[in-house]
This record gives sequence, structure tokens and C-alpha cells, in this order.
Amino acid sequence: MPCYARLVKGEDARERIQKLLVTGDNRLKQGVDPEKARASWEQALEVAREAGLEETIRPLVEIRLADLPPRD
Repeated sequence: MPCYARLVKGEDARERIQKLLVTGDNRLKQGVDPEKARASWEQALEVAREAGLEETIRPLVEIRLADLPPRD
């Protein structure tokens, strides 16, 4: 039987990741500085890494980052 605390933590992480991905998407749509969108997506990836979900989330973040202009 899985540990309930780990399950809850994983669900919390998934929720935070989703919010960060959507925040980055919305920032880009609203014309906010692309670096702020990048920061949200990179933060989502960091949360995913900490929760052991990096392999699932990395492709989603990489697709978004590929659409941004390169950093100076």
C-alpha cells in the first residue's frame, strides 16, 4: 500500500506544476516579458524534479522553452 503522505505530496506537486505551467503560458499570451514565462516554466521543472516527476514534465517545459527567443 502506498504511503499516504507521499501520495498527497505528489498530488500537491502536480497541482503546483500545473499552475506554474499555466502561469507561464498566460504570461506569454498577455505579452509579459518572456523571461517571466521562462521563470515559471523552469520553476515547474524544479518542482517536478523534487517530486520525482521530471521525466514526465521535462518534455512539456522543453516545448514551451523552444518557442521563446534565446537568452542574451
